[in-house]
Amino acid sequence: QLRVNHIVVRLELHVGRTSIRSLKGTKGTDYEIHAPVGISITNDDGEVIGELNKKGDQLIVARGGRGGSFTTNFLPSKGQHRIVRMDLKLVADLGLVGFPNAGKSSLLSQLSHAKPKIADYPFTTMRPEIGKLMYRDYKQVSVADLPGLIEGAHLNKGMGHKFLKHVERTKQLIFVVDVTGFQLSNKTPSRSAFEAIQLLTKELELYKVELLSKPAVLAINKMDLENAEEKYNELMQQLQQPQAFYHLLPEDMAPLKPVQFNHIIPVSALTKYGIEELKNCIRKSLDDQNDLENEKYRLEKLESLHSNTFNCTSNF
Repeated sequence: QLRVNHIVVRLELHVGRTSIRSLKGTKGTDYEIHAPVGISITNDDGEVIGELNKKGDQLIVARGGRGGSFTTNFLPSKGQHRIVRMDLKLVADLGLVGFPNAGKSSLLSQLSHAKPKIADYPFTTMRPEIGKLMYRDYKQVSVADLPGLIEGAHLNKGMGHKFLKHVERTKQLIFVVDVTGFQLSNKTPSRSAFEAIQLLTKELELYKVELLSKPAVLAINKMDLENAEEKYNELMQQLQQPQAFYHLLPEDMAPLKPVQFNHIIPVSALTKYGIEELKNCIRKSLDDQNDLENEKYRLEKLESLHSNTFNCTSNF
């Protein structure tokens, strides 16, 4: 059975013909379910059965029973009966993460041809939006604009898990913060840009600490605002020794380890200030990651070759 958005779909396979009139019956037919790239399959207990991360991937989620034959003393067995959950997670090169109203949608619209909903109030992005960055050499980079997080997202507050799960499949992260700070409402505390960065880091850490191993770029947005330059200089000083300013954070919300950003770029999605520099830094960050992965793969292959050579020599 498949549960799709609380809708249960029951799938039954065609069984083979009986072996009453012959020594061996015919095999049953396989049943293939076509799914989009990015699907994660779990059982009813939440255990991950497998994932479909690229085109052509296949996964067996339930096996058929063994038919009656000489090897089974002609005693057939039933196939598996399973309830599985298919969960779609976006696959993108980069994911924009930030608190509501940081300007992520505006930034995506300037970086790509995407046309996300933009407004001067928080939570305008209610579902992920994908944009494509185009470069002169025809290289394309996909960027996912993820809905804004709130403090406590790791506890599933504000649909936190529904949004955070999409971060898992991105190669890299782009932290987007308002240089003047952030305040969700009059009933919530005002946070500086430095606090916003550290709280975002902590939310990712508490949800899944492995996310912080992803390369990251920091986009400091809204540099067109008054006193933005002063706020930016203050932030850069704080980022040089972030632990010295952890006392500004709420209790138990200081990250175990600050994020080491590959690039820190001041931008304005409104005036397009810094947009080209940000695009170039994104490209460089991805290229550097690809180079590291290719070098790692080359060294692993070389080590495997040396190991096989040694084994062959030892056998003589």
